[in-house]
Amino acid sequence: MENENNNKKIEAYTGPGWVLTTLEMFMNWGRQRSPWPLPYGTACCGIEMMAALAAGYDMARFGAERPSFSPRQADVLIEAGTITKKMEPILKRIYEQMAEPKWVISMGACACSGGVFRTYSTVQGIDTIIPVDVYIPGCPPRPEALLQALIMILNKIGKDHPYYRFKSELEGNL
Repeated sequence: MENENNNKKIEAYTGPGWVLTTLEMFMNWGRQRSPWPLPYGTACCGIEMMAALAAGYDMARFGAERPSFSPRQADVLIEAGTITKKMEPILKRIYEQMAEPKWVISMGACACSGGVFRTYSTVQGIDTIIPVDVYIPGCPPRPEALLQALIMILNKIGKDHPYYRFKSELEGNL
């Protein structure tokens, strides 16, 4: 019997490694419990964003009680309000200065699609400047909608794995 056990070959495991998977799950667990938002409120949606951070709605229960005004310390960019052409390079620079991984929430009709401002000076959607993970429609959207978007981001963070990021980057380059 001992010879049979010793003669069995160990098959190579080709799936994602146990250690890496466990480490990634641990890192995502930490990221899920501390999404530090960078508020970029430019109009009336900014007031609704401030209400979501206040005690009545308490965004702190999701670990987002520390709004960061430094892009290097933020995970989630919350763009709330109208974006003009003059703000475009600044918003792009802020996004580029954020550390990876990073997520973006576009809050309000003006940020999502330009809203009622069909003028030469208004950007017709934030997705022409930076990639967006969650859109919140409305003019202005309620604070509950921002909390729902934050929950969607947290779910996305929990499912994140470097293999899937690498795979999507490869498919995007083909």
